[in-house]
Amino acid sequence: MILEPLRLTPDHGLPGELLTELTALYASQRDFHALSGDFPDPDDIRPEQVATALAEELAEPDAEVLLARSEGRLVGIATTLAHHPDPADPDPWIGLLMVDAAAQRQGHGRRLAALVEERFRAAGRTAVRLAVLENNPSGLTFWTALGYEVIGHRRDRRLDRPCAVLRKELPAPRSS
Repeated sequence: MILEPLRLTPDHGLPGELLTELTALYASQRDFHALSGDFPDPDDIRPEQVATALAEELAEPDAEVLLARSEGRLVGIATTLAHHPDPADPDPWIGLLMVDAAAQRQGHGRRLAALVEERFRAAGRTAVRLAVLENNPSGLTFWTALGYEVIGHRRDRRLDRPCAVLRKELPAPRSS
């Protein structure tokens, strides 16, 4: 799996072919979007909605959108935040990790999570946090299987949805 940061064009757009790929990936996760409410109609996710969502992510200071490719095919996306807006929160965050539904159950989600964790570890970070919607038990199962622990419950900043907050310690790299 290869991770590549998403780069917007100078006019803050996305190249057409990439936007088509991203829209297909987002549309493949209909059930998640029905839970999250991120799109008005989870059965009709449009390119302009995906472009707007990604531009909003990248408008945040210290945000990054990472595209995951396997054998040249877009199989996943992760959004990260190097510094949470709350200065009392020292950890970076994973805002979204999504794998194309057609590519699920092949280890792509685990690999993508591990690559994101490694990026943070390489940057000297010692832990990472994320939030899982309370109405998403499969998401909670995925993250706890990867070693994340629930450390609290609160509402998300953007849409005021109830979430479980999870954290995982990132062990220092082993010296050789």
